[in-house]
Amino acid sequence: MSKRAFLFPGQGAQYVGMAKDLFENSVEAKEMIRMADGVLGVNLSQIMFEGPEDELKQTEYTQPAIFLHSVVLSSLLRTLDCQGAAGHSLGEYSALVSAGAIQFLDAVQLVRARGLAMQKSGIDNPGTMAAVVGLDAVKLEAVCAEASADGIVQCANFNSPGQIVISGSVEGVKKAMQLAKANGAKLVKELVVSGAFHSPLMQSAKDSLYLELEKSNFFDAKFPVYANVSALPVQKKDEIKKLLFEQVTSPVRWEETIRNMTNDGFDEFVEIGPGKVLQGLVKRINPNAVCFGIDKFSEVEKYL
Repeated sequence: MSKRAFLFPGQGAQYVGMAKDLFENSVEAKEMIRMADGVLGVNLSQIMFEGPEDELKQTEYTQPAIFLHSVVLSSLLRTLDCQGAAGHSLGEYSALVSAGAIQFLDAVQLVRARGLAMQKSGIDNPGTMAAVVGLDAVKLEAVCAEASADGIVQCANFNSPGQIVISGSVEGVKKAMQLAKANGAKLVKELVVSGAFHSPLMQSAKDSLYLELEKSNFFDAKFPVYANVSALPVQKKDEIKKLLFEQVTSPVRWEETIRNMTNDGFDEFVEIGPGKVLQGLVKRINPNAVCFGIDKFSEVEKYL
């Protein structure tokens, strides 16, 4: 029995013009986007449709923009169902909305609060991130442990075999980059980010998010959503809330998530939202998986 999973992208997938065709071609999409603008008190749709890119790249706008694009798409997929979902970092919120665990407008406000808290944390506790290609997780974790003598650094995103992102203080990450190269990494590249996401430097954002999570209404999910923190399926509302809290400073265990989903019988993965990053990761983790994406109105039209 074939099982389909919806996957939702995280920060970095945004682009100027995102969701504009949805707004122009679907009454439902237009209504959802206008509702989000109203709840946020920000003309987010204008930033999404017209930019400028520098503004769209600000975490406080990037996160709700990607979330909104993804959730609008998933709400239009009336004839394409799924038996489970997962989202990369921010994308976990989109996955939870698709599973009915958070209501749309509650999640819009929660995602904006998350983005604002993470942006502020990045200013108050400056840090950086770097992509490391060609070292396995055990070696890179040992590298981070050694580099920690110079400053905070840990593995932040276990994305696919041999592709891991590290995060922490500038000193810690720079040292880990040097050690990773010395230990045989094929590529080490610092990322342009506004903070050390998924590291202890996000603790103040985590504390701020706790208050927002407590104010939000959660429900048991209609189908399993695989959590970033555990890489395991979750459906109970209290566990969902706890894992979203822990997610802010914990690594994203994406490779393990896709492997667990595959072991649980998922053989088709649909990336819903801007970009194609997750499709590439899935194919590297499970080359036999059926994988495609839905980003534009023309791709969602046949499922209306």
